[in-house]
Amino acid sequence: MSQLDEMQMAVNPEPRSPCVLLLDSSYSMDGKPIDQLNEGLRAFEEDLKGDFQASQRVEVAVLSFGGTLDLVQDFTVVSEFDAPTLAASGDTPMGGAIDRALDLIEDRKSMYKRSNLNYFRPWVFLVTDGAPTDEWQAAADRLEREEERGAVLFFAVGVEGADFELLGQISRKRSPVKLLETRFKEMFLWLSQSQRQVSSSRPGDHVQLPSSDGWAEVPT
Repeated sequence: MSQLDEMQMAVNPEPRSPCVLLLDSSYSMDGKPIDQLNEGLRAFEEDLKGDFQASQRVEVAVLSFGGTLDLVQDFTVVSEFDAPTLAASGDTPMGGAIDRALDLIEDRKSMYKRSNLNYFRPWVFLVTDGAPTDEWQAAADRLEREEERGAVLFFAVGVEGADFELLGQISRKRSPVKLLETRFKEMFLWLSQSQRQVSSSRPGDHVQLPSSDGWAEVPT
């Protein structure tokens, strides 16, 4: 645990809602897609910071995968979060990214336990416009086991060009959805509103999430 983490835990004993944003920044996202994804991240930050309780409870980590895995932002409470600006390059090491996200979550949960903090079930929110260019089956198997035991909630969003058949083999507990047009901002606002609802409940409560009809569809 870093000194900064120790200070955050000491001054803010609120239960935590951890969320890993697992964002495809490969070369195929260059241009309008990566620009609109960055705009959506800024909207996500602004909306969450407008809710005081959520800003103290929701913790965000940003892991991008474009050629390499890049922990752009380690876990931090939203009140201390500044949306990064991603640039597109490289291939799509999605399997490694999923493994790294699960490692981040395990480490963070251990930190909460050492600090005697309650926490909500962690989220991993994946956005991609392609398919893995690395070995992904073992990561998908691990993800399925983690979901089966209630350790994580995984959401997969495919942008135009994504391989939905393969995404369905990765996201086995929850069907991947397709982003309508380039509605990244609407998608990230849905995510922030969902985190606001989760963080205003009690750990273990069932929470009804807002409808995704305005930005997503289930591919056929």
